[in-house]
Parts: sequence; C-alpha cells; structure tokens
Amino acid sequence: MQTPIPAIFMRGGTSRGLYFNKADLPEDIELWDAILLKAFGSPDTRQVDGVGGTTSVTSKTCILSPSARDDCDIDYFFAQLAVAEAKVDYAPTCGNMLAGVGPYAIETGMVPAQNGETRVRIHQVNTGGLVEAVIPTPGGDVEYEGEFSIDGVPGTAAPILLNFMNVVGSRTGKLFPTGEKKESIDGVDVTIIDAAMPCMIMSAADVGKSGYETADELDADALFFKRVEKMRLEAGRRMGLGDVSGQVQPKIVILSPPRTGGSITSRYFVPDKTHETHAITGGIAVAYASVTSGTVAEPLAELQTNGNKPRFSIEHPAGQLHLSLSLKDGKSGKELEAAGITRTARMIMRGSIMVPEHLMHR
Repeated sequence: MQTPIPAIFMRGGTSRGLYFNKADLPEDIELWDAILLKAFGSPDTRQVDGVGGTTSVTSKTCILSPSARDDCDIDYFFAQLAVAEAKVDYAPTCGNMLAGVGPYAIETGMVPAQNGETRVRIHQVNTGGLVEAVIPTPGGDVEYEGEFSIDGVPGTAAPILLNFMNVVGSRTGKLFPTGEKKESIDGVDVTIIDAAMPCMIMSAADVGKSGYETADELDADALFFKRVEKMRLEAGRRMGLGDVSGQVQPKIVILSPPRTGGSITSRYFVPDKTHETHAITGGIAVAYASVTSGTVAEPLAELQTNGNKPRFSIEHPAGQLHLSLSLKDGKSGKELEAAGITRTARMIMRGSIMVPEHLMHR
C-alpha cells in the first residue's frame, strides 16, 4: 500500500524539488530519510522510481512550518538528497530553493498575501540565517510570469528579491573561523570563510586550473578532486567542524579574474562535483572574501562600486550570478553589511507524492 503526502513540486532559482508542510510529515524525524529517498528515487543514478532529476540541484527538499519566532514568519528546513547514495544531508541550506519558500507559504495560506507585494520573513533552520523574501502578489495572488531572467534557467519569470541578513558565521560563529584571512593548506594559499556557507576559497591557478573550465572538464579530473578533497578535510578540521568526510560543508571554491564583464570568476564544488551554475550562499561567501583585504579573493576581484551599493557579479559555467551588496565603513575600510539577490521560482505541480505506507511508521 502507498500513502499520499501533500507537496508542491517547484523550481526555486536554478534548483528544483519538493516543498512540504512539516505537519504533513511524521513527527519522528528519523523516518524522514527513508520517505525522502523514496520520493526522489535515490539511490539510483537515474532516479527512475521517484521525482529526482538525476543531479544534486534537482534533488532537494524544503520542509516548511509557521515560525514561533517574533522576527520570522516561516521556518525553512532544507534537505539535500544524494543521487547515487542512500543519503540525506540536513547540514547545509540552499539559497536557490529559498526562492520558492515565499510562494509556497502564500499558496498554502501560511502567510496572507498582500495586494502588490508580500514580504515573507524566513528563518533558515539549518544555519540560523534570516532572509526577507519580497514576492510579487498583484491582486493578492502569487505572480510567477514576468520579464526577469537568471542564468541557468530558460525563459523569464517574475522577480523575487531575497535579502540575506546575519550571514556572518552561519555555522562557526565567525567570518574567519581560524582567525586568519589567508593561510596555507598543502602548500596552497586559501581563505577559510563562513558567510552564509562555510567555504575554502583558493586561486584556480594555485591548483593547476585556469578557472574557466566547464563543469564537465573539471569533473573529469579525478586527481584534482582527490587533492582538493584532502584540503577540504583539513579546512573543516581548522574551522572546528571536526571530521567532515561524507559531509557537504565546507564547500570548495576556486577563483580567477573576470573575463566577461563580471566581478570575479568562480567554480563552486558540491563538493564532489562541479556546480553547474553557482550556489547563492556560496556566492555570498565569495563576495565577502572579495571585498575584504588580505584574502585570496580580493586581488582577483574587480568590484564596481557606486557609493555603498555595489553590484557584484560572479561569472560561473552557465553565465553570471548577480548580487547586490550593502557596504559600511569599518576599521580597515569598506566592510560588507548585507547581500541581496533577485531570483525566480515556478510552481510546476501541486498535489501529493506517493510513498510506501510502511515508511510512515516504525
């Protein structure tokens, strides 16, 4: 026998997956792994027995509930499904899937829609981050169609503004968890940073890459991944995260100068494959590193400032990721105060996902 679980299948930014109301899942969280794996069809590289899209960016889940916090409307709990393994990772968050949280909350009545635009305050449960999403709601309905485009998604849609707050020290409590802006691992200069996402950042040239390779070209280099994974494990230890083998944090980022009008070129790893575009949270970490003197990123970046509101564009394999930064005057010059980004979302299907009934109970 199978049982239905209400869900909305939605694209958020350049990612895709299922959005659930937490109340529709078992109270016993230990049951969630088996339910989500079955829903997506993992472990199987084809994910033929579920709704997964055979990649990490199309195998994601958002579990939402009204927030008990005074400063938030919605609690957003994220789960990353592995494709070829029976593994669910609840440690990271996802800035792309975040774009669908506001629309889901409005569509399901968790947040009442306003005429014109609706602001939804979101608590990222996994990391403690706070985000304000501004959703277009003309006439009190979510607007999905529009003229805004993002690289990595065909066509255009309505813009959704995401303002990220208190992202510094999202997991470790410090922007630079080791106290250093630049240090050496395996003879390579790296910046270990925690802003929206814990990352190990380095120059592509220092690890034998141009930084302009395609995702497929990088994924084909097994020796490269073996080397940087060893470095990542050491970075995780230095950050105070312990043994991060088998975990997706910290992320690996290699940078190079921009060449198509952006601020910097980045290749972002998840971590055993190259991201086909670029994670928003990782983009925020790159932005913080790029505007901070003494980091690996700062000399590679070309930041076009306009007062305290610079536009920061990250060149990635499928185009560019555009961030809007707010700067403030600090002890050592300009410091990054907040980062915002405009994304899009589309509701693809709503109804119920079917899973074997026995998975709902012990």
